[in-house]
Amino acid sequence: MKAAGRRSVRARLRDRLAASDPGLLRLTAGLRTVGAIALTLAVLASVGSGVTHLVAGAMAAMVATFAIRERQRGAQAVTLAFGLPVALVSVSLGAVLSERLVVGDVFFVVLIFCAVYGRRFGDRGTALGLIGFQVYFLALFVGASASQLPGLWAALAVAFACSALVRFAVVPVTPAGVLERLRQAFRARLAQLVSAQLVLLDAGPDEVDKALEDVREGNARLHETALMIQTRLEEGTPDESTARLVQRRVADAEIAAERLGLLLLSARSAERADTLTLHLPGAPAPAVGRLPGPDEATAVLRRDLLALRALVLRTGVAGTAVAQVRNRLLGYRDEENLPPASSAVQDVFRAVGEAARAVMGLRIALEGPQDESDDSPATARSREELDAEDAAIDAGDEAEPDESAKGLQRPTTRAAVQVAVGSTLAIVGGELLSTDRWYWAVLTCWIVFINTASTGEILVKGYRRLLGTVFGVVAGIVLAGLVGGHTLTAFALVLVLIFAMFYTAPLSYTLMSFFVTAMLGLLYTLLHTYSWEVLVLRVEETALGAACGVVAAALVLPVNTDRRTNELLVTVLERLAEVTEAAVGQLSGGPADDLLDRARELDQALGDLRAATQPLTHPVTPLRARRTTARYVVALLETCAYHARSLAATAELLPTHPSIAADPRLRGAAGRTVRNIGTIAARVADQGLTAPVETGPSIASLLGDDGTARYGRITDRVLRHLERLDEAVVGLARPLGVAVKAPDR
Repeated sequence: MKAAGRRSVRARLRDRLAASDPGLLRLTAGLRTVGAIALTLAVLASVGSGVTHLVAGAMAAMVATFAIRERQRGAQAVTLAFGLPVALVSVSLGAVLSERLVVGDVFFVVLIFCAVYGRRFGDRGTALGLIGFQVYFLALFVGASASQLPGLWAALAVAFACSALVRFAVVPVTPAGVLERLRQAFRARLAQLVSAQLVLLDAGPDEVDKALEDVREGNARLHETALMIQTRLEEGTPDESTARLVQRRVADAEIAAERLGLLLLSARSAERADTLTLHLPGAPAPAVGRLPGPDEATAVLRRDLLALRALVLRTGVAGTAVAQVRNRLLGYRDEENLPPASSAVQDVFRAVGEAARAVMGLRIALEGPQDESDDSPATARSREELDAEDAAIDAGDEAEPDESAKGLQRPTTRAAVQVAVGSTLAIVGGELLSTDRWYWAVLTCWIVFINTASTGEILVKGYRRLLGTVFGVVAGIVLAGLVGGHTLTAFALVLVLIFAMFYTAPLSYTLMSFFVTAMLGLLYTLLHTYSWEVLVLRVEETALGAACGVVAAALVLPVNTDRRTNELLVTVLERLAEVTEAAVGQLSGGPADDLLDRARELDQALGDLRAATQPLTHPVTPLRARRTTARYVVALLETCAYHARSLAATAELLPTHPSIAADPRLRGAAGRTVRNIGTIAARVADQGLTAPVETGPSIASLLGDDGTARYGRITDRVLRHLERLDEAVVGLARPLGVAVKAPDR
């Protein structure tokens, strides 16, 4: 019993860690970096290197580890091999030119331009540019001189060798291993979403807003993990058909889980719950009451949600108990097995059955064939459907490789020019503040341009870096006072702070900046250059660098936030129209299309838009109405994407499910929705256009009134998704300034 309890605790902790850090990517990044630095310090200390060489080696090991982003081990090795000579040349130039003020400054600006421009050459160009810049900065930080170069070369060589050893031997990461951990994270987050739905089932009137917010967060986190899986499928699976199968099963599980939450909310609401309610942060929950129907149905539903969560968490466990739970839940896909309840509650039970089917499909895709000896007729039928879908996926055409041109791209050139101008301003202003540590302003200017594409994004990033730096200075003062002259203690704390920096980087840029600044306080202590004035100067240089970055972004080839978001919004609308038209075309009897890839492109475009609107939705923005509008538009687009993904998933079932037959009338009925999406996209791209979106009869009424269309040729679910998509698209018109044409009478 105790052993089983310990295993249960370990399993819960593992699931919780997998859900909080999908793929353990943050943990791996932290461990790799800390391991490389610790090994470098151990080697250098064993040969009697001084503190300057220890600091240089530690910083070089950190750069050599985090700069390389390729996923294939061979490509990583090549980049690491090229990175060492780049680092040696960079530190040499930094040491030699540090005494030549004008020439050194001009070269630093040229180096910054080349490093940013190198992004156009992909991950390797980005990594080598980053290594060149950071190692030049390292030379300035440690005050390198020409006489110190042999020792610094040796420290850099040791750092790169230790980084390679940790990367390839101590903390190895393979694409297949990352994908497996991402799958575990998906299951853990799916279980967390079902737990949130359980809370929503029992939430009282005063608790429902918090419960609904937890469901929203669960949906968003599950979708985030699904996207991470999709980006790594091709490298982490043995062949194209396996990748497509896993992609399909992940998409099925995500859609089924989100639909279950929506139907549960609708069953508890006095009126139909809008899909937008699940996507708009802060939106009030609809008025809720007791679940309609007998109390026995509520108790059974609670039991079955608990069983569904257990089924998700016990994906790798076989046994009679699991088979019995699975058989019961899958039985809800048959009308005769539904418990006595209102139609809304029965819809929830149907959704539980569909979610159980999606979980079983995910298990088969990830783990292979399962024991079928305890299958009920409903479970056997679900297996047959999944097998037929798998065969259809295997028979599908392979996706064509992306052959998009990779020539000179203006965004890369623009960013390089902007950061070069901003760095020039930072050098001039930084030297006015301090002739010794002006490079902090340049570093901040450089960093605020990384992974940003508009003036608003740079402003928000600069603000976050300054905020983290201010608090980090306070922490640095405290830590420096505690450490004093204890070198080993200081280096141990540096390792802890570096791990925290990398572990929190994807979550909060402010936190990352805090840990960086606190770490630098300790490094200054080790170099015996620590003082209150130095840390205050750090804040001043950071503020100056952020300001120079914003000025350069605003005045040199500017891309304002509105322009950036409008471009991305048009892309999202175009992808939405493509997915909808392709799915409806297939449901209408047209040829099969690669709907999974189209849906993934829509999700990626929407993710880019969501990131670009952060300056508009940031809590400190003074434009409250604009923030509300941006959040509303993104939520509506997420609603549209959900219905489009659901239509695509249903369309792909068409060849294998006799209950879903093609209906040629769908193309005409949904044509209005596709035209409206195009109208809105054209209006966003050209504000001078005045064409309105169209409204009119419901999609169902456009299919005819013979009474057979709804229940014969297409399912209720297809109609619901089409109608909700049509409503959401029309809803986009008002906030985007597009006129709505009333139906002709």
